[in-house]
Amino acid sequence: MGWWFANFWSSDPMVAVAWIVWVVVSIVLHELGHGWAAIRLGDDTPRRLGHMTWNPIVHMGWMSLVMLAVIGIAWGMMPVDPSRLRGRHGDAVMSAAGPAVNLALFGLCVVMMPVTAAVVDSGTNLGRNLMTLWLVGGALNLTLMLFNLVPVPPLDGSRIAASFSEGYRRFAATEQGAVVSLIAFVVLFMWGGGEIFGFGFDVTRAAARAGMDLLGVRWGSSA
Repeated sequence: MGWWFANFWSSDPMVAVAWIVWVVVSIVLHELGHGWAAIRLGDDTPRRLGHMTWNPIVHMGWMSLVMLAVIGIAWGMMPVDPSRLRGRHGDAVMSAAGPAVNLALFGLCVVMMPVTAAVVDSGTNLGRNLMTLWLVGGALNLTLMLFNLVPVPPLDGSRIAASFSEGYRRFAATEQGAVVSLIAFVVLFMWGGGEIFGFGFDVTRAAARAGMDLLGVRWGSSA
């Protein structure tokens, strides 16, 4: 096993470039989704603390950016005050806003793949690079959405589950719950992440093919 960037670059330089671009863009927009929802629900903490910005350093921090460079994986953070959110399930709505942004980005990439096939020659570098960009973006964002919806702290799904289940909320707040959550997160990340990502690629390709069939276009040797 070598450095992830070198491995990606040797396979296809555009994959490496697309990965970095989409990881940063997806995390920034994911966190802005949380912030926008929080503000709409009455909590101005994201704005007061200067997090409603496009600056990836603000959302990701230097440690996350270093980890992106080292292992190709990063994370983000949006400060919110759940006690200031309106509505019984305000925290759930705010938490779901991030994955919703990833779903929208997935949809955008899926739409752009058949559009690219319709207007760009598949034999050109531009066409191949654009298709790689959309494929990586679609797979990554679908993966981020699914991964974040798993009800394991610190993922968004845990806050959604806690908003609807008093039992879950009480258990997660205990020392035993914290240990179980940590183990579950590590297992999910180490052994489930690859499966979810592979599923993301398969779904993105299948959705793109369906779009191409709808438009009556083909891409290269396989639609």
